Amino acid sequence: MRPFCAFLVGIFAISTITLAQVAAPKLEFEVASVRPADASNPQQVTAGLRIDGSQAHFNSLSLKNLVDRAYNVQPNQVTGPDWISSQRYDISAKLPDGATPDQIPQMLQSLLADRFALKVHKESKDMPAYALIVGKSLKLQPLPPDDDAASANANVNVAVSGSVAGVSFDLGNGSSVTFANNQFQFKKATMDVLATGLSRFLDRPVVNMTNLTGKYDVTLNVTQEDYYILLVRSGSNAGVMLPPQAMPLLNGSPVSLFDAIDQQGLHLDARKLPLDMIVVDSALQTPTEN
Repeated sequence: MRPFCAFLVGIFAISTITLAQVAAPKLEFEVASVRPADASNPQQVTAGLRIDGSQAHFNSLSLKNLVDRAYNVQPNQVTGPDWISSQRYDISAKLPDGATPDQIPQMLQSLLADRFALKVHKESKDMPAYALIVGKSLKLQPLPPDDDAASANANVNVAVSGSVAGVSFDLGNGSSVTFANNQFQFKKATMDVLATGLSRFLDRPVVNMTNLTGKYDVTLNVTQEDYYILLVRSGSNAGVMLPPQAMPLLNGSPVSLFDAIDQQGLHLDARKLPLDMIVVDSALQTPTEN
């Protein structure tokens, strides 16, 4: 998965007379509306990004979720005030003519700065993480390549829904992550998707260090006890308000998940890794008017 950098590019025009430096135009949505998300049913959360033609819809995302999408990092690489994880927003935006989905993160950065007065800074430091590496005997086989032409013309629908019954991520183009009935199911997932998906259920980021290319179907079975531990951790990472009786589960270790990963010929190795952290210095809880 390609990282998106801050879009600030110097363009140099050299002639026999002058040497001028010109800043690239700011990427931003043509129009956008921002509203508080419906919080009437806290037991069921449906969130994500949907793109229909020139329309982009961000549904029920916290500011922390929006920041991780804008700067292309995992949710546990974003820190700031507690409220950025709990308060959720709906955003509908129109892409300018000629814009592509790859430019949405930079447009989202502009929107967050304009409407939320968001100020962030980056820190790179050694942090506890899991390195996803290849074990002694890889059991997974890559899937046949996609029809890139067909995928390129498809609308993007990256949605997540979650409740006590499980969590599912629709990543579009047949790719998905489902965690239900004591089982993870990754469909048409790259190793980057596998690492990002697992990190949503664990206590630290997961970094893909496998060097494996292609897409895979991966099934990981866990025990009933670990299923609840992972669900609670997922809710905590997503900023869901947890009942007091669930909090002790945050201290549990889902051993069966690590065993299931080993059985596929992969391994999660706990170590300290240099990670880019996005620190939210300040932001408005109530964005400026539409």
